[in-house]
Amino acid sequence: MSLDASAPRQSRSFLNNARVRGLAVQALLLLLLAAFVYDLTINTMNNMATRHIVSGFGFLWRKAGFEVSFSLIPYSGEDNYARALMVGFFNTLLVSAIGIVLATVLGLVIGLMRLSRNWLASRMAAAYIETMRNVPLLLQLFIWYRLVLSPLPQARDAITIGSASLSNKGLTLPAPQFGPGAWMAWAGLLAAVVLSVFILRWGRRQQEATGRKPPTGLLAALLYVALPVLFFAAAGWPVSFVHPVRSNFGFSGGMTLVPEFMALLLALSIYTAAFIAEAVRAGIAAVSKGQSEAASALGLKPGLAMRLVVLPQALRVIIPPLTSQYLNLTKNSSLAVAIGYPDLVSTGGTILGQTGQAIEVVLIWMVIYLTLSLLTSGFMNWFNARNRLVGR
Repeated sequence: MSLDASAPRQSRSFLNNARVRGLAVQALLLLLLAAFVYDLTINTMNNMATRHIVSGFGFLWRKAGFEVSFSLIPYSGEDNYARALMVGFFNTLLVSAIGIVLATVLGLVIGLMRLSRNWLASRMAAAYIETMRNVPLLLQLFIWYRLVLSPLPQARDAITIGSASLSNKGLTLPAPQFGPGAWMAWAGLLAAVVLSVFILRWGRRQQEATGRKPPTGLLAALLYVALPVLFFAAAGWPVSFVHPVRSNFGFSGGMTLVPEFMALLLALSIYTAAFIAEAVRAGIAAVSKGQSEAASALGLKPGLAMRLVVLPQALRVIIPPLTSQYLNLTKNSSLAVAIGYPDLVSTGGTILGQTGQAIEVVLIWMVIYLTLSLLTSGFMNWFNARNRLVGR
């Protein structure tokens, strides 16, 4: 009798165990996911067999047969598809890296203006934020490309300032040509990195020991400029400039930033800066007002109090949304396909149309964008951890 009475009790206790229920639900979800992936794979393979499409990445070594309007590396239509994808990848990196820097600087300035006691500056910043956040990025991209850059004068009537010329062909600048010994500049930059690390660590120890912070940041910044220049000068300035020559149909020589690149860079930077400005405003507003009042009582000027007291504490609030905006800017660069800028998605789309290797091209896109996102997130998380406030 005792065995029969305990059996239902054990069964009920087994079913009421939260850990067992959780494991059962997870196992069921994994089975459903595996079934979905299996069904998707089988259907994809059957569809590819029906259309006589051979899977694999061997197509990357075939001749591309198409040109691109802008490239950081040497490229021609005689190169293979892998080279074309490299062109798109570097073009994406270029516009994303410059866009992040410009958006960060502009967003910081607009965010500080938003908190300004000056009524006009505050209202202008608020109008900028609300306008840019609520106008779709694609529309802003078309505005810059069609209404601002396309109506510029033709090359023969280009707007010239010094050696730079601006026309509907883009911004044309002298192109640097580096000779033997140019690597000395990179050696100087590497020396500046090493020395700045030691200087910043020394400055931190001095601050902990004396309570006073040496101007290590300014000194490190000067090293980044001075050492490459000094090393380059020691090598005999191995650089010359090829100046553009104007003709009726464009420019020969020099380097040209095409309108597609300029429109994409301006649209991404200005659009993302509005969101960064709000992150900066929210981060500064999250810092207790007593912090700035205490800094003022110690005799710190408002600008110095903001830089040394308020902003370091606001970073813990600013960095998480800032990371999201950096990721958004990188992924939003894929809108370049709308105006013909040869980024990763644009060149990949051309390859997909020529070869029909949709799965492989989409997989390449996914892997590259996922890698860029993980690297960006990892760096920002490291930076956030390095600058966290430590209580004592």
